[in-house]
Amino acid sequence: MRRALRQRAERRQLMKTEPEILEELGRLRARVPGVTGALAASADGLVLAQDGAGEGAEGVAALTAAALGVALRLTDATGRGSFRELLARGDRGYVATYAAGTATVVTVLAGPRTNVGRLHLEARRSGARIGEMVDGALERPEQGG
Repeated sequence: MRRALRQRAERRQLMKTEPEILEELGRLRARVPGVTGALAASADGLVLAQDGAGEGAEGVAALTAAALGVALRLTDATGRGSFRELLARGDRGYVATYAAGTATVVTVLAGPRTNVGRLHLEARRSGARIGEMVDGALERPEQGG
């Protein structure tokens, strides 16, 4: 019971960061030509904010959580350290996921002509900023609620 209450309180704290995260995702889209959508989600698949990611954001977040689980095991099993990012390339573009602090990931959708180096540079920066926002919100005790 206590765990469930704590999780609900954490989710409320995370949701309070949505406007700031949304602003950062918008800046990321503006800085990288070819980015068609971005979302921030908790490591367990809860969408915190989305920018242009479309109607299927919850599904993308759930798939990201599943892929993250595999990526974490893979980096651990191969001695590559902590998870940082994952890139999948399809015929019509890229799906990239970046670590964002201790409990969040940023997933970016981009077209096939996107400069992947620029995508990595800007998404890593955005992920770091979003991670600071979310981790800071989780560290602050909930007030008034």
